[in-house]
Amino acid sequence: MQRVTSRHNPRLKAAARLIASSRDRRKAGRCVLEGEHLVAVYEERFGAPETVIVSEEFIGRAAIAAAAQRNADHTLVVPAALFAELTTIQAGIGILAVVPTPVPTAVADADFCLLLEDVQDPGNVGSMLRSAAAAGVGDVLMSTHCAFAWSPKVLRAAQGAHFLLRIHEDADLVAWTAGYRTGGEVVATVAAGGTDLFATPLDGRIALAIGNEGAGLSAALLAQATRRMSIPMPGGMESMNAAAAAAVCLYECVRQRRASVTKR
Repeated sequence: MQRVTSRHNPRLKAAARLIASSRDRRKAGRCVLEGEHLVAVYEERFGAPETVIVSEEFIGRAAIAAAAQRNADHTLVVPAALFAELTTIQAGIGILAVVPTPVPTAVADADFCLLLEDVQDPGNVGSMLRSAAAAGVGDVLMSTHCAFAWSPKVLRAAQGAHFLLRIHEDADLVAWTAGYRTGGEVVATVAAGGTDLFATPLDGRIALAIGNEGAGLSAALLAQATRRMSIPMPGGMESMNAAAAAAVCLYECVRQRRASVTKR
């Protein structure tokens, strides 16, 4: 482990640029994980991070000390004040890691996937990724105008889901669904006018499409849907938060898929 006290250290400067700039993250193909949970999930799935940065204030915490020791040859230990300049989280987390952004393999026979069209709120995107991973989704396809999946806010909200999913950004959802619908169902969620969620068959090969928080799905993507589905809202609300709607729909898929397996 190397103790660093200058903010001009090249590896600290590189981490600071990645945290501050989406452009730099995209260009470098790297992102920064904040907190021991995200670092541990990454290590479990992909191995050692490129750089680990630990606050000397937290080097005595068991999990952080263990991570620093595992990655001793590329761990920097920095003063608490310097660490606080790097992190985007107010409360002390103690550890950061710079890692290559995983590159997903091409979508082949996707069985259960989530399509996000122009979902721009980072918290919503992260929450949707977390729900998708929990529900057993394999692939998430995101249109060009979605929030960047590997931004600090999305990573924080997803709580490690990124490393349990294949995330495809800048996807042409209209073109992709045109091919998918020949052997699977493209299920579009709409605020009203669709088939009741609980009456919609969702136990087969499914691509679930969720749209922008305000505008919903585009007409072009709706035209590719094999089914349109609405969540019943007996309480009188006109719509739900996009992330909450995604979770409700994903878990109805889970319920039906489990019931289908039980019947076989």
